[in-house]
Amino acid sequence: MNTVFFDVDTQLDFLYPAGALYVPGAETLLPALTRLTDFAASHALPIISTMDAHSADDPEFKAWPHHCVAGALGQRKPQATLLGTRGHQYFIEKQHVNCFTSAALMPLLAQLQADHYVVYGVVTEICVRHALRGLLATGKRVTVLADAIKELDPAAAQASLYELVAAGGEVSSTATF
Repeated sequence: MNTVFFDVDTQLDFLYPAGALYVPGAETLLPALTRLTDFAASHALPIISTMDAHSADDPEFKAWPHHCVAGALGQRKPQATLLGTRGHQYFIEKQHVNCFTSAALMPLLAQLQADHYVVYGVVTEICVRHALRGLLATGKRVTVLADAIKELDPAAAQASLYELVAAGGEVSSTATF
């Protein structure tokens, strides 16, 4: 089976209390993110990492505070999420909550020919949810790791997980890796 890890928006502005759009408690994901990155490296699994990359005057800032401005410190990813020379990592920059609006994503999915996508990151009920929906639409197996995602609204996050399971996806944990 060809597995691809799908890392959604694990960026400084979301993960740390000093971040511009901090997701409360997201820093607690760092041990899981480290474990997943190390597992991908040791098992030659590619990682697709989506990243917000907004312009300074992005229309999204009418709904959300300024965050992940392209080239700014907050747009970067923590070292724990980077494969570096240890493997293949693909970065998909996006200006929308739905990573499938990026023209680069579908050709990359076709190139990697995954049978299984393992999804983690932030925010469960927003960007992770859109990634799950898009990946399910590929007809491939999709698993989200419940202990490697973080939400803003617990009820909305739970609804996203129910939606995933109802559509044929799976919920698991990093203990499987």
